Parts: sequence; C-alpha cells; structure tokens
Amino acid sequence: MGPQRQPQVPQAQALIRWKHQSQFPKGQAIEFLCQTIRANPGEITLLAIGPLTNVALLFAADAEIPRLLKGLVLMCGVFAQRRAPLVEWNAGCDPHATAMVYRAPVTRHRSIGLDVTMQVQLETAQVREKFQIAPLQPVLDFAEVWFGNNHTITFHDPLAATILFDEQICSFTPGQVHIELSGERVSGLTRWVPGPQVALCHEVALRVGPERFFPHYFSVFG
Repeated sequence: MGPQRQPQVPQAQALIRWKHQSQFPKGQAIEFLCQTIRANPGEITLLAIGPLTNVALLFAADAEIPRLLKGLVLMCGVFAQRRAPLVEWNAGCDPHATAMVYRAPVTRHRSIGLDVTMQVQLETAQVREKFQIAPLQPVLDFAEVWFGNNHTITFHDPLAATILFDEQICSFTPGQVHIELSGERVSGLTRWVPGPQVALCHEVALRVGPERFFPHYFSVFG
C-alpha cells in the first residue's frame, strides 16, 4: 500500500564476483508457504526477517494458516522505552502488513526488535578475521561494500534465526503489540504493553546474551 522504500541495495554490486542464480519463478511464494504449512500442521516455525508483506498476504489468503503454525519469529520493531519514537525498518516498510501480522492468532508469536539486535555487533577488523570461513566469504565481500560508510556490522537477522535453535540466547516477556498506522512519521511504530499471557499474546525479547550468541553463530560454520 506504499512505494518500495529500497529499490536499490548497494551490496548487490558484489554479486558479480559470485556464482548465483538470477532467474526465479514469480508469484509462487504465498502458495509455497501455504502448501508447506498445511502439509505440516503444528510443526513449522515461520521466520520473517524483512518487511512483512508476504506473511500478511499469506494470512489474508488463508485465515487458518496462523493457527497451523508452531510459531512465528520476527526481526521487527523497537520495544524498549524511548524518548523519541523510532520506526524500525521492517515494520515501517509496510506498516499495514505489519499490523495484519500482529493481529493474527498465532500460537506463539515472538519478536526480536532493533533495541536488542543492536547489542550483537562486530567491528570491521573482527568481521574480516572471523569471516574467512568459506561459507562466509561472500558475506564478507558484501560487508566490504557496507564498510565504505560504516565500521561495524549488526547481526539483526542472524540473532532472530538463532532463537529457533537456542531459546536461551534472548529472554522474552509477554504482552501485546499494537502497530501505529496514522501519521507519516510514525506509521509502523510498534507500541508494546507488557502483560499476562492471553489469547493473542506477543513475546518480546528484552535482553540478549552476546557471549552466548556469537559462539552459537560461528559454530554453524566451524
């Protein structure tokens, strides 16, 4: 319901140096998700690490899907108290989709917000040292483009992914999340109110253990 906010990604300039697919079937993501979840009821935890457009379309296309999921994990939002409101990128790229996803009756709904992911960072020298492992070398090449204007990398999406395998990396608190849709500057703002476990409950990560996250992350590539 709005314009594409990031039509160009600077790191894509590194793709030419790595063999990769460039042709993909179009318009099949929602159907693939629907068929896979329906074939495995109660077994799939859906991980969303970008704008929530496809997840919202999935839930709109098949209203039973949220209840058929084992859980939903999002890298989305900002939940710590702040003086000035801050709209997180994934939530703000498609605010209406974000609101639809947070209203869905998912059995276990977990969010890892920007305020937590910002606590798992590595500086340039550390990234260059640790990303010499073969599977991470393309990622390092993309990172070098990023390092043209930055001196750290934040592990936003990897942190959300590790929660599927080690729930102790973050601590979660139940409550309810409401998405602001009025006002251009705050559309997509995540407003979280802690509270008891209720029918429509959102578990929000409030703390992270970097000393537990990084060994877990790099052990995958060791």
